[in-house]
Amino acid sequence: MNIHEYQAKEVLKGYGAPVAEGVAITSADEAEAAAKQLPGPLYVVKSQIHAGGRGKGKFKELSPDAKGGVRLAKSIEEVVSNAKEMLGNTLVTKQTGEAGKVVNRLYIEDGADIDRELYLSLLVDRSVGQIAFVASTEGGMDIETVAEKTPEKIVTVPIDPISGVTAADAEKLCTALKLGGAAKVDGMQLFPILYKAFTEKDMSLLEINPLIVMTDGHLRVLDAKVSFDGNALFRHDDIKALRDESEEDAKEIEASKYDLAYVALEGDIGCMVNGAGLAMATMDIIKLYGKEPANFLDVGGGANKEKVTAAFKIITADPNVKGILVNIFGGIMRCDVIAEGVVAAVKEVGLKVPLVVRLEGTNVEKGKAILNESGLAITAADDLDDAAKKIVAAVG
Repeated sequence: MNIHEYQAKEVLKGYGAPVAEGVAITSADEAEAAAKQLPGPLYVVKSQIHAGGRGKGKFKELSPDAKGGVRLAKSIEEVVSNAKEMLGNTLVTKQTGEAGKVVNRLYIEDGADIDRELYLSLLVDRSVGQIAFVASTEGGMDIETVAEKTPEKIVTVPIDPISGVTAADAEKLCTALKLGGAAKVDGMQLFPILYKAFTEKDMSLLEINPLIVMTDGHLRVLDAKVSFDGNALFRHDDIKALRDESEEDAKEIEASKYDLAYVALEGDIGCMVNGAGLAMATMDIIKLYGKEPANFLDVGGGANKEKVTAAFKIITADPNVKGILVNIFGGIMRCDVIAEGVVAAVKEVGLKVPLVVRLEGTNVEKGKAILNESGLAITAADDLDDAAKKIVAAVG
């Protein structure tokens, strides 16, 4: 689960991380009062969407020369003017795709005098099986670009889960970020704080880009991107309360109600599969034959008729879907249950696009019989390769 920047900073502030004062607003009418709560005279007006690259983004409704989704303002009047221009408009960034995201929230933050911009993040490093810090002096840039062009400027420091962040670990990070004086003192305090927040709140990513050294020599968290492990949210009611469903795909929200693993994609062939590995293979073979999957959808090994019906409805609700491929290998999952769910869903919502079904495994003959006797326009497939060829041909 992702949260907004202002929410991430509030979480980190609760652990003692140095963040600027700021106020979140949802209406331009709130902008003046929000700015007056801050010291000034420099303010930053930040679009709050679940996507990076906001500063370089462009609003669809504004001229190409208009400022992006993060703007400096040197007066309260400028804050208000920017808020009126930004709220309700669609911000397109490198991460949103062409559709962009509507800006429903702004974060009005106190400005900072910046000396240097740094990059710092925490993530689960699966190569060593530990949480690791990733640090670079190249803050403010896409870390992917830094990794590609100047990988020597990225330092990874894995943290032993037993000892936590040691003084030696913090020293390594200070060296990697070239921190000295007050900034080093702040860093030695900040790194354990961030690790504690990451582990206690079950984060999957904590990215600070940039972490800044201010002209007074101290550190400040200037931006924060935080994602949480969805499987651990039952332990954190306070974090669950931060969820902003307006930033999520409606189909993904519906899928979560039925415990379905669903991710919307940009293709035109809808997929319903059991098992994440098989789902990935199904998407790969669709691409191999020249088409793009419209979604990742894993119904899981213990799906029932109602769950399968819900999954089918979610796929058909996507206007981009021009064909559907159901690919089931019945191990724990029974093929007849899948077949019953597909038939029930088709009868309820109708079938306006080609449907290819490949069944194999437990009760496969019962499943095929249910499909064959349904009287529905369902194309059977012998194996995955055959299924992919048939749905790609049907979609054209």
